[in-house]
Amino acid sequence: MANGVIRVGLVGAGANTRLRHIPGIREQRGVEIVGVANRSRESGERIAGEYEIPKVYDNWRQLIDDDDIDAVCIGTWPYMHRTLVLEALAADKHVLCEARMAMNAKEAHDMLDASRRKPHLVAQIVPAPATLVVDETIIEHVANGYLGEILAVRLRVADAHGRVDGGAADTFVHPEAPLHWRQNRDLSGYNILGMGIWYESIMRYVGPAAKVIAMTKVCVPRRMDEEGRLRAVSVPDHVNVICEMESGAQADLSWSTITGMQTGAEMWLFGTEGTLALKGPPMTSLYGGRRGDSELKEIVIPENKKGGWRVEEEFINAIRGEEPVTRTPFDVGVQYMEWTEAVTRSSQTGQAISLPL
Repeated sequence: MANGVIRVGLVGAGANTRLRHIPGIREQRGVEIVGVANRSRESGERIAGEYEIPKVYDNWRQLIDDDDIDAVCIGTWPYMHRTLVLEALAADKHVLCEARMAMNAKEAHDMLDASRRKPHLVAQIVPAPATLVVDETIIEHVANGYLGEILAVRLRVADAHGRVDGGAADTFVHPEAPLHWRQNRDLSGYNILGMGIWYESIMRYVGPAAKVIAMTKVCVPRRMDEEGRLRAVSVPDHVNVICEMESGAQADLSWSTITGMQTGAEMWLFGTEGTLALKGPPMTSLYGGRRGDSELKEIVIPENKKGGWRVEEEFINAIRGEEPVTRTPFDVGVQYMEWTEAVTRSSQTGQAISLPL
């Protein structure tokens, strides 16, 4: 850091980088975004011009090797995450990596091991965002016994990928929708729909799974890619998962792009003494009921208990030694990547998969 200023370089400037990371980083004191490397020099120059970033690199390696860079924000698709994280840490750069963590559990473990060899560097994964507002309140209710013994978790998610309009109006499957990068296993690995994001949220409340059994289906087997070629779809668009959680609870989870008329998401936590429910989006209102109640009622969350997106603030504060990374450290990323891989292994073999792998 020169004169106390943290200099950040961007590798990959996709939608979330432009929406969240660039403005979030610039809100922090004593931080500058000094360079960008995108998929091409041309696209990097467009981003640099739009966001007034002073330096454009021909490729990611030039950026990581630049001594003027202190920290790297990785906004690429998962297929590049392991390579970029390992190279950035080897070059003594702090790392903020876009979710999902990696292509598979092996890559995630490689990333975690590399971060542990450089304990002076910050290594952070962008967290599951949907439940940030209510997380603290749910965690407190669970810890204080609101649910009693946790018996079951139920999650239903209507995912937008594979729908022409993003799932807002016509929620039936559209075979003519173009191939999304998340539907290409070469780019996304074992990450299916939004599974890892939601499982990360569930872990915050009830801990990790001990056993997984899953069934998946590719309902639209071919889609047109951006170059007009018909490509086989290798990532399922309908998923059902049953988990035995380490806590003893059972989780019943599903994600789909083909459930016509279903929209949004809902999560239920069931216990011997109470129930908590979240419906959205946005997942900002929490409902609960206990034994003897006649119906669910909204649980009012005080302003000082509401969480929110502070990923870039946490990253910069961690670099300065002012707070640890909680959303999300690499060891948690490994847990959801192992679970994600277990879902695929189970669906392929028809067998229950025990965790950790």
